[in-house]
Amino acid sequence: MAERVLGPEHPDTLAARASLAYWTGQAGDPAAARDRFAALLPVAERVLGPEHPDTLTNRHNLANFTGYAGDAAAARDQFAALIRVRERVFGADSPDTVVARFNLAYWTGRAGAAADARDQFAALLPIRERMSGPDHPDTLAAREELAYWTGCAGAAAAARDQFAALLTSYERILGPEHPETLAVWYQLAHWSSLTGDESATQV
Repeated sequence: MAERVLGPEHPDTLAARASLAYWTGQAGDPAAARDRFAALLPVAERVLGPEHPDTLTNRHNLANFTGYAGDAAAARDQFAALIRVRERVFGADSPDTVVARFNLAYWTGRAGAAADARDQFAALLPIRERMSGPDHPDTLAAREELAYWTGCAGAAAAARDQFAALLTSYERILGPEHPETLAVWYQLAHWSSLTGDESATQV
């Protein structure tokens, strides 16, 4: 309807297309979401400009759904390019830039570079702590990813210790039976078992 009433390149039409693409991905079809954002992006760049916030959001979503559709390396490369734009336009510590850095680190790890992901999350964590505080969900998510990629990079004992500290925070903030707390407990048990320490695998 937006295309018929407003025209195919009206900003509201483009926003509707972006919402359709996003929710297509959230409904379980990341490949279709990727393709919708890929088709939308050049139109947004031409109509709104390549550095418009909506255009950059579309690039962000294209990168994420590219990764979720199975191409982690392409997602990593797209986020690396996006961050350079976000840093230039909004600054290195803007919330959107920091979110893009989180996603770059995540897809870097998923693309097979665990040590690089670990180092990127290690650099990101103090920024998260400064911006949001040590108990904010975004900070805890960065700590969780840092612990995970630390283990994947070959340091099971360090991962175990980081997950043990993180579990204490989750139990205090969310409670011992929250799904996120249980997920951290599972990771603690996993990395503990790899070090030969079975004590953390016991309930």
